[in-house]
Amino acid sequence: MAVIADFKEQITIPEGVTATLDIKVITIKGEKGELSRTFSHPKINIKINGNIIEIHSKNVRRKDKALIGTFIAHINNMIKGVSQGFEYKMKTVFSHFPIKTSVEGNEFIIQNFLGERSARRAKILEGVTVEVNGEDVTVKGSDKERVGQTVANIERTTKVKKRDVRVFQDGIYRISKGGR
Repeated sequence: MAVIADFKEQITIPEGVTATLDIKVITIKGEKGELSRTFSHPKINIKINGNIIEIHSKNVRRKDKALIGTFIAHINNMIKGVSQGFEYKMKTVFSHFPIKTSVEGNEFIIQNFLGERSARRAKILEGVTVEVNGEDVTVKGSDKERVGQTVANIERTTKVKKRDVRVFQDGIYRISKGGR
């Protein structure tokens, strides 16, 4: 097992974004909102010096280095989320029965899917907005994980069961993802 004596990574905080550290909780604030997340590991230390976030560890093994990379990815996603936001585009596809979609509170309603009488419902997570414009559905938010999970909830709700999926390709599918 190879052990690196000292390992340190830095993330530069862009203008218009502020970061604060309270024990193990990092809070990132920007024009699109505020995100907080707990980063806890006994070997990894996080510090904020001015506009630089430092992630530091001693006697690092391969798994610790991978975890530092994960921490960096999460922090970068938080910074991108509060400065630009995340936007996923979805498309309603049907060939048998016309699908009608709408948003009611924190639920995405899918009516007439494969001719079903009862509506299917997908949960919209907190901090995520869903807009329906004809066959196009746009999912926006500052937290990448919540936006992605809302998109997955919608796709999973329209999963075709007990039919040949080669024939019944109806559903709501993600067609693009990314920042705004």
